[in-house]
Amino acid sequence: MLVYLTEYLQQYISGFGVFSYITMRAIMAILTALLLSFVIGPSTIRWLRRLKMGQAIRDDGPQTHLKKVGTPTMGGTMILFSVAMAVLMWGDLSNHYLLIVTLSMLGFGVIGFVDDYKKVVHKDPKGMSAKGKYFWQSVIGLATAYGLFAFATVPAETQLLIPYVKDTVIEMGIFTVVFSYFVIVGTSNAVNLTDGLDGLAIMPTVMIAGALGVFAYLSGHAVFSDYLNIPYIPGVGELTIFAAALMGAGLGFLWFNAHPAQVFMGDVGSLAIGAALGAVAVAVKQELVLVIMGGIFVAETLSVILQVGSYKLRGKRIFLMAPLHHHFEQKGWPESQVIVRFWVITIMLVLIGLASLKIR
Repeated sequence: MLVYLTEYLQQYISGFGVFSYITMRAIMAILTALLLSFVIGPSTIRWLRRLKMGQAIRDDGPQTHLKKVGTPTMGGTMILFSVAMAVLMWGDLSNHYLLIVTLSMLGFGVIGFVDDYKKVVHKDPKGMSAKGKYFWQSVIGLATAYGLFAFATVPAETQLLIPYVKDTVIEMGIFTVVFSYFVIVGTSNAVNLTDGLDGLAIMPTVMIAGALGVFAYLSGHAVFSDYLNIPYIPGVGELTIFAAALMGAGLGFLWFNAHPAQVFMGDVGSLAIGAALGAVAVAVKQELVLVIMGGIFVAETLSVILQVGSYKLRGKRIFLMAPLHHHFEQKGWPESQVIVRFWVITIMLVLIGLASLKIR
């Protein structure tokens, strides 16, 4: 909304023209989401405590986690609120990329909210049934994928870009919808599995969102995209605002989620931000780079798949406990050590992903 106000004011005060630049609005989106998180964080935590939205802890997990029983969950609501408000204030609401990705994030957030509500309020440890959760994830994931496909304006939007290789793409046509669906739903569930330690999921999300924001800005800029030999997608640069807002909200949430956490994001946060990362990656055509940058999310997901598969087929476990972060805890690593080491790995993977801009 403020975009339109600054456009109007620019007629009278030329200085307001600075807000026409995506870079400036991205900075404002980060600061807005960050400050909103700081402002609403304490009251949100108090509200969740009053409602007794305490996290249940698995008694078969690391014993150090038992002291976390009762820590408020569903803190992801403040992430979603902060992102939505920052986008509303600094984004161009006529941009279909921005609207589709934001609505997708909120849609997955609703699924997570219902799941958390059933777990915490109804005392049902299973929450939504697996079939019910996957059904609604599929509905919103397919709607997001089809929306991005239906509004495609350039051939690159139906192609799969192969990173680190020059001028190599795979034309997918209508199958883009199916592929995009798996990226969005898969990333959503991968972040959800990773969210098991204080700050473990949110900091990689912030770093990856920042990198995707760079891709969005460059892909939406005709000169830069031509120079870097990446697809030019008109209008996709507006997703820089969304990525920036997610960074700011994530950092604000980390203030309260850092070890020892005052609040957990819950499924309302993890499912939503995972879907958001997937949707942005699809829009900027960096799906395979997302797999690289989100290597921690991939490893966490694979650890669960391998653990379950091995136990069913061989009757033996591969890891001491899955997801992967619990395996290292069971090996004696302190929680803070697991978290920081996973962050360091993510920094390296994000840099490797960004290197695809020049290595071709």
